[in-house]
Amino acid sequence: MAELAPNGKVLESVWDYPRPPRLERVEWRIQVRHGGVVVVDAPWAIRILETSQAPAYYVAAEFVNPRHVRASDHRSFCEWKGVAHYCDVVVGDGESGWVPRAGWTYPEPTDVFADLAGMWAFYAQAVDECFVDDERVESNEGLFYGGWVTANVMGPFKGGPGSALW
Repeated sequence: MAELAPNGKVLESVWDYPRPPRLERVEWRIQVRHGGVVVVDAPWAIRILETSQAPAYYVAAEFVNPRHVRASDHRSFCEWKGVAHYCDVVVGDGESGWVPRAGWTYPEPTDVFADLAGMWAFYAQAVDECFVDDERVESNEGLFYGGWVTANVMGPFKGGPGSALW
C-alpha cells in the first residue's frame, strides 16, 4: 500500500516523475490569492509531472477571475510545450497589487500537450498564497520553474542555486 503524507495524498518523489513530462488531471481544488483577493478558484486542474520539478498546476480559464489578470507581452519557450504567453496579476491600486509575469498559458501548445490549450498556471513565488485543496503550497526555489510544493511531494527540486545543470 502506498504511503500517505499528512495532507492525505500519496507520497511522491520528483525523481520518479517522467521525462518528457506527463499530464495528469486531478480533482483537487486549486486557489490563487493575492492582496486578499481570490484570483483563481478551480475545482480541478491538470498538473505537469516532470523529473526533478515540483508539479505545476494548470486551471481552465473559466476559473481565473479576468478582472485580476492582464495580458503581458512577455513570451518564453518550453522544449515540450511550445511558446508560453504571460499575464500580470492586478489587484487594487499601486505597486503591491501588481505582479508582473505571475501566470502563463500555452495558447497553441505542442500536440502532446494539447490539453493545456488556454489553461493557466501561476507562480506560487509571485503571489501571496496558493492552495491545493486546503493546503497552502510552498513555491519551488528560484524564479524559473513554477512548481508548487505540497506535503506529499519530495525533492530535492530543480530551481535553486547550483541546480541548473541537473
